[in-house]
Amino acid sequence: MKRSEVKHNIEPLYDSNSRILILGSFPSVKSREIQFFYGHKNNRFWPIMEKLFNVKLNNIEEKKIFLHSNHIALWDVIGSCTIEGSDDGSIKDVKPNDITLITNSAPIERIFVNGKKAYELFLKYNKQEATLLPSTSSANASYSFDRLLEQWCVIKY
Repeated sequence: MKRSEVKHNIEPLYDSNSRILILGSFPSVKSREIQFFYGHKNNRFWPIMEKLFNVKLNNIEEKKIFLHSNHIALWDVIGSCTIEGSDDGSIKDVKPNDITLITNSAPIERIFVNGKKAYELFLKYNKQEATLLPSTSSANASYSFDRLLEQWCVIKY
């Protein structure tokens, strides 16, 4: 697969009541296609949210309502980069998103970062504190669903 420069095409999701910010690295090919976060069917982000909050989320609109009602903001660390498909390991030439767009507009209390690549880049470009959570990507095969769920429960507190 050829590496190409790609711009982030999903607007940050937050409002003036957002208290938790969850940041990924960069949207997958599927997420960019549907223009919403964690769009690949094998990514475990949405099943983790459903289990943690005891909800069933059937479409993008329901996911947006869920996030707003639980004061959760979503975005990604990277604004543009060169990447092969959806492979975080191939990311180069990073131009970061300006996270202060959210942190200056909402009373964010905690920032969680989904996966090591996103965390590494977050620390490189930002001064805020953040908590690393294991990636929900199916590429993170060393984490079972139950193990992920155990780690991700911290977003509820």
